[in-house]
Amino acid sequence: MIATGFARNGATVYIAARKESQLKEAVEDMKKVATAGVHYLVANVGSKGGCEALISEFKKCESNLHVLVNNSGVTWGAPFLDFPEEKGWDNVFNVNVKSIFYMTSGLSDYLSQGSTSTDPARVINISSTAAVDPNSEGLLSDQGNGTWSYQPSKAAVNHLTSQLAVKLAPSFITVNAILPGVFPSKMTAFGFRKSGDKMVQGQPMGRLGSPADMAGLALFLASPASAHITGQHIITDGGARFVKTAKL
Repeated sequence: MIATGFARNGATVYIAARKESQLKEAVEDMKKVATAGVHYLVANVGSKGGCEALISEFKKCESNLHVLVNNSGVTWGAPFLDFPEEKGWDNVFNVNVKSIFYMTSGLSDYLSQGSTSTDPARVINISSTAAVDPNSEGLLSDQGNGTWSYQPSKAAVNHLTSQLAVKLAPSFITVNAILPGVFPSKMTAFGFRKSGDKMVQGQPMGRLGSPADMAGLALFLASPASAHITGQHIITDGGARFVKTAKL
């Protein structure tokens, strides 16, 4: 959603993921609306070494970078009394939190090149409303399972966003987080198959998030209009969190 928004609006876009077949498919879709180049790099950001490999490959292709979107994320569902350590905790925090730190620090030299106080480089971290919603058992997990590590990992993303904003402001790099509510994606596909109607019913605006909602917010955070905004955690959920709070 975000990459397509940037491609449609004139940015040269690089996307990265583990599965080349899915990357090729995404690039071909984006090229239908792109007004500049769209490229992909195969990578796994689940470790420091994986992040460094991706950064190295990107630097072979470009000499600078103006916007970095840290979007990689995974989740895991399992029973409260039998939640696995490696896949449940370690991998979730590796991908959701550590990758943001290593990708941002590793590309900070590229981001700071040519950036100014009125035209800073941008880092956009994709968090989640799960960062502020403590309910780990719900429509997005199977019955009897909970996403016990996902919520704290996204809360960590928010705080890391603030830390990075403080660190990188003197280099004229802004760092902000987007906290999406329910949007159609591969991560939410299970929940939609299981209880899509209930998800829509819980939306006060009467609909779920759309690609335009996500792209629009990301483009704002990369635009001159947000040049003086950093360290913010911006929720985009159509007000759904207020409905949940009222029911509690």
